[in-house]
Amino acid sequence: MDYVKLGSTGLEVSRLCLGCMTYGDPNRGNHAWTLPEEQSRPLIRQAIEAGVNFLDTANTYSDGTSEEIVGRAIREFSRREEIVLATKIFFRTRPGPNGEGLSRRAILAEIDNSLRRLGTDYVDLYQIHRWDASTPIEETLEALHDVVKAGKARYIGASSMHAWQFTKALYTSRLHGWTEFVSMQDHLNLLYREEEREMLPLCRDQGIAVLPWSPLARGRLTRDWNESSERQQSDNVGTALYDATQEADRRVIEAVAAIAKARGVPRAQVALAWVAQKSGVTAPIVGASKPHHLNDAIAALDLKLTGEEIAALEAPYVPHAIAGFQ
Repeated sequence: MDYVKLGSTGLEVSRLCLGCMTYGDPNRGNHAWTLPEEQSRPLIRQAIEAGVNFLDTANTYSDGTSEEIVGRAIREFSRREEIVLATKIFFRTRPGPNGEGLSRRAILAEIDNSLRRLGTDYVDLYQIHRWDASTPIEETLEALHDVVKAGKARYIGASSMHAWQFTKALYTSRLHGWTEFVSMQDHLNLLYREEEREMLPLCRDQGIAVLPWSPLARGRLTRDWNESSERQQSDNVGTALYDATQEADRRVIEAVAAIAKARGVPRAQVALAWVAQKSGVTAPIVGASKPHHLNDAIAALDLKLTGEEIAALEAPYVPHAIAGFQ
């Protein structure tokens, strides 16, 4: 496993980040396809033993049970100081007023709740899961700054927003001398490349780490156009992200299949290699519900696509409506 700096920080992370939304109580939240703890633990262990030191979860994944499972696994399969642990805040955690968002009250309460579930004194990366249009960005950034100064988070990051919003946040932090975002977790894969227009250039210019989520388009890039999966059938978020009638997407998937066949490797390796080779990308976030998912992800890091192959993969793409900001 190779390790790189997280953006312009001194923190070293593996070139893959294990996305832990897959792990949680399937009876909690809206992720019926998640794996219960006894099925999750071997996969987390496999990732850690393969050298993945970067794990990402969120306070709302399976009503917080993802954080609980991840925390217990880290304590059993590694040492806390060897793991770069990331979690997120924004989405609703309970009904009624103040049960969601990025207010000062929400941030100071939810960091403590996440630390309790994770069984740790700090997280390495605390991320805002989305932009909160109903809370002044100054309130959010000062609260995050206080979380860092209290020692409860080492760094802060953001996810899926407009480039102008991210620029506003960076500028506001600098204006007040508050802790700045060091990473952007955004939606990027061969079926959705809108981040190439503004967000990726911004992050390269500012030394921000890029941590793409859904690099395999929730598995759509790993199978034929007309094939589905158990998760796809019940994943309402994925249905909103990708248009099953988009002809250009079908041609992208066919290009992945053709190159994979010519190379003699699984399609997942080709699709993930494209993301990993993208200029400015630090560590794609990969989910794994089967051992071969991790094997393919690790192998993808050594698969170097040629310029001709990259051109063939990118040629069918057409502009898409913005997706993933909600």
